[in-house]
Amino acid sequence: MLIKSRAKWEERESAITPEKVYLNRRSFMSGAVGAASAIAAGGVLADAAVASTERTLKELQAKTTSFDPGEALTPFAAVTQYNNFYEFGTGKSDPAENAWRLQPKPWMVKVDGMVDRPGMYDFDDLIDMNALEQRIYRLRCVEAWSMVIPWIGIPLSNILRKIEPQSGAKYVAFETLADKKQMNGVKSFFNVLDWPYREGLRMDEAMNDLAFMAVGLYGAELPNQNGAPMRLVVPWKYGFKSIKSIVRISLTDKMPETSWNLSAPQEYGFYSNVNPEVDHPRWSQKQERRIGEFGRRETLMFNGYGDMVADLYAGMDLRKNF
Repeated sequence: MLIKSRAKWEERESAITPEKVYLNRRSFMSGAVGAASAIAAGGVLADAAVASTERTLKELQAKTTSFDPGEALTPFAAVTQYNNFYEFGTGKSDPAENAWRLQPKPWMVKVDGMVDRPGMYDFDDLIDMNALEQRIYRLRCVEAWSMVIPWIGIPLSNILRKIEPQSGAKYVAFETLADKKQMNGVKSFFNVLDWPYREGLRMDEAMNDLAFMAVGLYGAELPNQNGAPMRLVVPWKYGFKSIKSIVRISLTDKMPETSWNLSAPQEYGFYSNVNPEVDHPRWSQKQERRIGEFGRRETLMFNGYGDMVADLYAGMDLRKNF
């Protein structure tokens, strides 16, 4: 799973967001960089990304926040062309090449389990588009690469309060769309995972200020390959916890089954917090490769967000509860 070859997105400088666009943080913060303006500024999208974003990506208005690690943003082309989204294929470029089939509008989400307001919710019923925030988060993949991405969305806690969790609810479970007509990877004879893709959080994790439901990045709607129209972002955990294209949210009093934990429990625990002291069975997690940079960085405990989440795991053995 470690990447040794040159990434496809690195092959063409013309496909990379101009340096003045993605490094000028003050300009970015004063006005979100929409996909259309970025393309005009320097041809952000390479061929693969264009193929998957035939729909026009609407520019989003969002208030700025203090969520910003102060690090260079990962180029837009890399964020949109270097993805793990196995429903569209197992290669890093497969989602950008195949996700054009996804139809993110209209979009319905089933809410069930231990909530007082269950039902089928339209996207606009769950996401208040007038309350969008812009947050810049680190993303750390379990494969030991990382990015810094400017997301647009709302706190996950806003959605949970809207659906009114019952007092006995201890976990939040999520499911991804699994449609063979739209997702070529789902109909593959050799499935990597049992579909639909499933993930979950403990209730206190889900209510933490960092937990975020993203509906956009780089100032515009989410491209299909990045989990349109809504995906979870949990920046202190490995990236596979940030489930994409969500169609179901369930509250339960039992720890939910999650896809990678079911597939390889010795490799992927339920918590999956970024922890440099707990190696993957097949590689070290002590360092990471930041996409767009040379060399490697030291991995930060909880991906650098320990001041906001470490107390969630007070008294827990994080080697056992990996």
